[in-house]
Amino acid sequence: MQITPTGRTLGATVTGLDLARPLDDADASALLAALGAHGVLCFPGQDLTPGALAGFGARFGSLEIHVAGTAQLPEVPQVMVLSNMRDAAGAKLGLDDAGQGWHTDMSYSRQIALANILHARHVPRRHGRPLGETQFRNMHAAYDDLPEGVKTRLAGRTATHDFVKFWDMMRARPGATRRPLTPAQRAQKPPVAQPIFRRHPLTGRMVLYANPGYTIAIDGMERAESDALLDFLFRHQDRADYLHAHHWTEGDVLMWDNIGTTHNAVADYLPDEPRMMWRVQVMADRVLPAEAA
Repeated sequence: MQITPTGRTLGATVTGLDLARPLDDADASALLAALGAHGVLCFPGQDLTPGALAGFGARFGSLEIHVAGTAQLPEVPQVMVLSNMRDAAGAKLGLDDAGQGWHTDMSYSRQIALANILHARHVPRRHGRPLGETQFRNMHAAYDDLPEGVKTRLAGRTATHDFVKFWDMMRARPGATRRPLTPAQRAQKPPVAQPIFRRHPLTGRMVLYANPGYTIAIDGMERAESDALLDFLFRHQDRADYLHAHHWTEGDVLMWDNIGTTHNAVADYLPDEPRMMWRVQVMADRVLPAEAA
């Protein structure tokens, strides 16, 4: 196995591994360390079955089955299909608007996520250029660069994260086809409080853990003050030197840190420019037990 950093704020390429084969303990430990150090790992040239993708993800933690209950492979429900493609009858093959907006997956859950893993099956192209990049922001750096007064003011405080915020934001977009969440689905993911600053379980460093997709309010603070501070934190994250973009190629497996980054899927492709990704979500239950989250 060879790990080659990008030399930028995030990202490394991992070669010399066939992810269809079981990982030994040494390689799994090395990948966890690399995930903490680089935030985003790309494994190019992979060809995995859904079961192999789920098996790779399960080496690092429990796999989530999404609360929405849609766009999942029946034979491996832990694998979610992200796609704008349709079958011969015109039915959707996957969720076509996943991840379009800055967020951190599972920050709305009491047990948060460690990592996302996507496997590129179809990548849209126009004039030979790949479309549909995935962007990331470095939340280790975002914390480090906060003014000391803001760090002091928010130290030890929590903010409420709510799954409904992002879901309803996506439903409000023109042409959206997401259905409203049922009361039962809402009850499965009630709002939760998360530390605004948390110590990363892989790096031991502090990260900024507040994102525009799910964070709705700073707990115990007047609404106007909370809104102003969250606006500052969200704008602070939007710095060019925190940004990393992955340009996809078929066969890529991309694994990213959901604690030390935020991410955004760029929807710059048309309905007739096919895109399909398989996704598994690795929970942080092995590195960050629920009682310590």
